[in-house]
Amino acid sequence: MIMANSDAISWEAEEYIVRDKNTWWYVGLIAVGLLFSALAIWLQAWTFLAVIILSVVALIVYAMRPPRVLHYSLSNKGLSEGDKLYDYDEFKAFGILREGSNFAIVLTPRKRFSPRVTVYFPEMKGEAIVDAFGARLPMEEVKLDMLDKMIKFLRI
Repeated sequence: MIMANSDAISWEAEEYIVRDKNTWWYVGLIAVGLLFSALAIWLQAWTFLAVIILSVVALIVYAMRPPRVLHYSLSNKGLSEGDKLYDYDEFKAFGILREGSNFAIVLTPRKRFSPRVTVYFPEMKGEAIVDAFGARLPMEEVKLDMLDKMIKFLRI
């Protein structure tokens, strides 16, 4: 199936899933940061101390930032994410990931050390999106890698 430009599929979705973080999540993050900071001071590892402080501050800022709503579209050229275009030839396969009530297409890149591209989509557009990718790429089972599992566990 080759889509005409007028048949492009478009949708909007948040760039990532927001996971609930209560006050104890922030308290735990600061406690772990203080523990590692004490270790860095004891070892007199000042660079390590700076990295810990910057990491904790960056995690707090990131956790408090709401996700952007991105505009996506599929056409003959590929997947557009805002102004960025991902050509179909950049990927060797795609898969579907479901996390609760959220659905995502995960694109596996051809280049060995390139990251996977994850695109969330509304359930009502799912069939059309999967059909469009299926016409261009083979579908494979997607499993969370160790980093994805850690991010989900830490609710980042």
